[in-house]
Amino acid sequence: MTQLTVEPADAKEQQPLLKSAGHVIVDTLVAHGVKRTYVVPGESFLDVLDGLHESDIETVVCRHEGGAAYMAEADGKMNQVPGIAMVTRGPGAANAHVGLHTAWQDSTPMVLFVGLIPFEHRDREAFQEFDIKSWFDTGAKRVMVLDHAERASEIVAEAMFAAMNGRPGPVVVGLPEDIIREQIEPTLHPEIPVAQGGMTVTDWKALKSALKDAEKPLFVVGGNDWTQEGATALSNWLEDHHIAAAAEWRCEGIVPFDSPSYVGPIGYGRPKPTYDLLEETDLLIFVGTVPGDVITDGFLVRQDWSKKNFLVTIDPSLRGRSGAVSHQIVAKPDVFVRDLVMMDLPVKPEWKTWTERMRAEQEKFAALPPAEPTAGQARMDTLMANMVRDLPEDAMVTLGAGEHTNWAHRYFPTQQYASMLSARNGSMGYSIPSAIAASLAHPGRRVVTIAGDGEFLMNGQELATAAQYGATPLVIVMDNQEYGTIRTHQERHYPERISGTQLKNPEFALMAQAFGGFGIKVENDADVPAALEAALKAIDEQKTFALIHLVVEQRVRAY
Repeated sequence: MTQLTVEPADAKEQQPLLKSAGHVIVDTLVAHGVKRTYVVPGESFLDVLDGLHESDIETVVCRHEGGAAYMAEADGKMNQVPGIAMVTRGPGAANAHVGLHTAWQDSTPMVLFVGLIPFEHRDREAFQEFDIKSWFDTGAKRVMVLDHAERASEIVAEAMFAAMNGRPGPVVVGLPEDIIREQIEPTLHPEIPVAQGGMTVTDWKALKSALKDAEKPLFVVGGNDWTQEGATALSNWLEDHHIAAAAEWRCEGIVPFDSPSYVGPIGYGRPKPTYDLLEETDLLIFVGTVPGDVITDGFLVRQDWSKKNFLVTIDPSLRGRSGAVSHQIVAKPDVFVRDLVMMDLPVKPEWKTWTERMRAEQEKFAALPPAEPTAGQARMDTLMANMVRDLPEDAMVTLGAGEHTNWAHRYFPTQQYASMLSARNGSMGYSIPSAIAASLAHPGRRVVTIAGDGEFLMNGQELATAAQYGATPLVIVMDNQEYGTIRTHQERHYPERISGTQLKNPEFALMAQAFGGFGIKVENDADVPAALEAALKAIDEQKTFALIHLVVEQRVRAY
């Protein structure tokens, strides 16, 4: 006779509540402060998508994995939380690689989640199978695969930590589709604190002594590891001491554009007086970045090892550094500034003279051209002059790569940290995705993106994403019917032999209208002010994005 066992009525209540690993991943991202994720969906990570369904994270569905990765990278530049992208295996992962390279060279915190084939199908040439570690190991800080469901929260916490710890950068996490469906206890791994570093007594004394001895000190600020509070504190200290500060290429806004200490950007296309700064200064202090390839003009400038260079970076390896290192201070920018502002130094007359001379050069360089249109072809100068004078103080600009970016470097009034988002690795296709990410992160702010005609078509389809989620950037497409930067190099090395750089373009304004936004084409300079006014009115009143298709002369230059 079988003995029946009757369970207590509360037996089910005594059993632990289980969740799928995919849902636990989402819960962990929420606990780490993630506000949105940029996704191109795939069947390989459906359980994570299901976890996002009722979460506090906004899921932004993109039209291409490259666009999604760029949006996540831009998100990481704006915040002290890594940007998050999610793509599927094989082709999806391949398409997202461009955003990882940008995050790697730009030192941007980012986590890319990649759905993978089921664990049991591995190493059998399954549909869209690839070796995630072989693909990404040299271009990411870490590559991790969730092979045990119970480690889901731990893996996410480790990924977020790795993206922010030391020199920020991208991390890749592989999610096998069968593993993320497994039921586990939903205990969340706590956030792992990131070391901030700071000045030691030795650092303090060395820097103070170097500043006291210097007659022409120069700070160069850059990177993505700042807060507005730290940027403001540094700017105030520099101004109080009449010390000059330049910006890393495509990283303007840490020291405000109108600060009496700001002496301009250093990078490709820089004006000669700014270029000469690196050789003329007797004390160079890099904060948040290092003197790399672009800043030193291909590892040629500031290479004399007798020069005095202080490097303030949390990265003890000094990866990408060129030239002399007199002293390294291992600290994130905000912590360094916290200690720096307690250093009270008597202001030398030489500092004031040096800073005022270089500031005058910057003011001359950044002086707006006439706003009054000229006869003939539309001009970027006219558009910038009319746009800049009415920009609010918190305006943002985003850029891809190409000669069209020079107008922003020269004229756009970057007043706050992260008011310029760009791809310092020179990656094209970044302008539209980054503008969408900026507009979603800062609704109500004026976001402007300047795209070249070639660059725009690499991710212009993401305007559909802008329309879907209510992003409202002003898009300026400078159409000169060529890959202008490459043509410039071509003319230098192969004069009068144009090859592989010319373009025939569509009607960009009609494309914008087809995607649900405002679009207008401008060919005559006389029409520029009215077109700009109409575009801004559409943004403000219709709450949509607006695109100005500006057809310019082919060999036009900002400087």
